[in-house]
Amino acid sequence: MVLFSHSLLTITHLLFLSAVVLCQVTEFISVDCGGKSNYPDPSTGLAWISDQGIMKYGKSIIVENPNGNRMQYRTRRDFPIDNKKYCYTLSTKERRRYLVRATFQYGGSESVDSYPKFQLYLDATRWSTVTVLDASRVYVNEMIIRAPSDSIDVCICCAITGSPFISTLELRPLNLSMYATDFEDSFFLKVAARVNFGASSKDDVRYPDDPYDRIWESDLDRRQNYLVGEAPGTVRISTSKDIDVRTREYPPVKVMQTAVVGTEGVLSYRLNLEDFPANARAYAYFAEIEDLGANETRKFKLQHPYMPDYSNAVVNIAENANGSYTLYEPSYMNVTFSFILSFVFAKTRDSTEGPLLNAIEINKYQKIAAKTDWQDVTVLEALRSMSDGSEWTNDRGDPCVPAHWEWVTCSSTIPPRITKM
Repeated sequence: MVLFSHSLLTITHLLFLSAVVLCQVTEFISVDCGGKSNYPDPSTGLAWISDQGIMKYGKSIIVENPNGNRMQYRTRRDFPIDNKKYCYTLSTKERRRYLVRATFQYGGSESVDSYPKFQLYLDATRWSTVTVLDASRVYVNEMIIRAPSDSIDVCICCAITGSPFISTLELRPLNLSMYATDFEDSFFLKVAARVNFGASSKDDVRYPDDPYDRIWESDLDRRQNYLVGEAPGTVRISTSKDIDVRTREYPPVKVMQTAVVGTEGVLSYRLNLEDFPANARAYAYFAEIEDLGANETRKFKLQHPYMPDYSNAVVNIAENANGSYTLYEPSYMNVTFSFILSFVFAKTRDSTEGPLLNAIEINKYQKIAAKTDWQDVTVLEALRSMSDGSEWTNDRGDPCVPAHWEWVTCSSTIPPRITKM
């Protein structure tokens, strides 16, 4: 009966995921910036489209030493070195949640005097300062949003050094109430860390293993000041058994099938968080993937950073999740983290086994900036529609923020107003 129940759970889970994958993929938007044609990705089957019919500015550049064999990194789109903004407009469904991802790989093997540094915006909200320090690295910026309207603008802006550019732009719809917060009317969630612990290789986990195509970074892919300070006695474990992940955020089964365990009673890591200190939404993902004996227990606490509401709670994964091989997902709605985050899990005195961790996510609250007054924009769009085909109708993004269109003058009020055309 136990085997039958487990098999039935697995089949039900697979049918559920198949339906989700089919629904999600048909709504994926994947833009190869600088690409010459549309194509299916040979490794995932996802459809990629060229930005030639979307972006009228900049030029396509062939990238030297692109990221592996991934076709979307064989080109990039470079923009002029100026203070203007260059925007991609993506269609959305108002109030639906999405993962928006922009990636940047400069490429090339020769050193240059100064690599690009520029601003990235989502609508009027500053997303990130893109700073290229390693030409071979793919810099990934992700934002989780509840769409404020039927479209969003992703804008490259304000060159500081070098020529601004972009490699890919992706839009991934999320399911139901994933990543819901109490503050989403006023804040986006900027992804600061999403780590798969106990990973079997340095490869990221993403689609098709994750039907929402989130990027789960391997904990083996270490870099300076990121996932350092690992406690002695930390070991990696894995299972081939199915994991029930049907909770709010639906982490992929493949991520939950691996973990790290502190065999000497402690799990610890240290990592730098870009644009912190800040308030954040944080998630920890646990699943008991070892078969504990009748006299074995795994109990532990969050020892550092000390947070009274959370650090006093004892984590007993199998008990909290109502069984082994089932996800337990405690989350923290609003916590303050420093630029350097150190965290420590320590086993309790009555526990026979050390702490276990499968994955974490940390998302920074990014204040949504005010767009230009909607009445002004309505009038402006009406005028533009009467001049369709004119060069000045090619401008995209918000008329005033982060850089105003050349032919409008804006106030410095919040929200901005158009004072002159």
